Amino acid sequence: MTNQLLVKTGSAKEWKTVLDAIATVTDEPKLVATPEGITFKGMDPSHVSLIQIDWPSSSFEKYVCPQETKLTLRGEDLTKIINRADKDDAVEVSVTEDGELEVKILGAYKKKFNIHLLEDIAGETPIPKLTFNTKVLTAESLFDRVLNDIKTVSDHISIQSVEEGVAFSGKGDAGSGNVLIEKGNADLLELTTNGEAKGLYSIDYLTAITKAAGKNTDVVVLEYSDKLPLRLTFKLGEQGGKIFFYLAPRVES
Repeated sequence: MTNQLLVKTGSAKEWKTVLDAIATVTDEPKLVATPEGITFKGMDPSHVSLIQIDWPSSSFEKYVCPQETKLTLRGEDLTKIINRADKDDAVEVSVTEDGELEVKILGAYKKKFNIHLLEDIAGETPIPKLTFNTKVLTAESLFDRVLNDIKTVSDHISIQSVEEGVAFSGKGDAGSGNVLIEKGNADLLELTTNGEAKGLYSIDYLTAITKAAGKNTDVVVLEYSDKLPLRLTFKLGEQGGKIFFYLAPRVES
């Protein structure tokens, strides 16, 4: 079997985003390649957060995958290699006859690395089927600032749709903080709701995924309802790729 899987991207940017996002939940990811594209589904050990990545074949300069191929690896190993690429270097990833992952970095000069794949022992991660009553599209930079504002006083952030717009708040031993993004704000791109909804979520999880998945996109989508997980959606490239992040709510005592 000769290189049954071979994919090529014009730069390392999307690979870095994917690997950084995955690293927020697991250090041994299982990527699944099919003729339609590459996917990932994984949950962190505490079962608080979950990531789903859809990376369609149309996102790649070259994509060859005749049959489903599962790639379980140490994420850190691949990240170290991808980080050796300059911003304009192309990246080619394939599976060798020996069952290793071969990574070529093509730029001013060519680099080739081979890393060992791991035995696939992980089960499948189910994706929850949820219906949200509130959807918010906002500039990623605004959401990042709000998280850091509330983080000055709290480890958790409350997100609530109100009549005026979207309210964020938090409280801790040092005090409390509140941020209101009003309708009409240029960075609040869309707000649709079927009534007031509120959820309380960990700021550490949110800042980690926003730092990882938000650095190459201008917009983040927030979807939530009372007592349901929060779902964030980040765009991955310009050809339909997406990163979905689910975060369980904190139950207030």
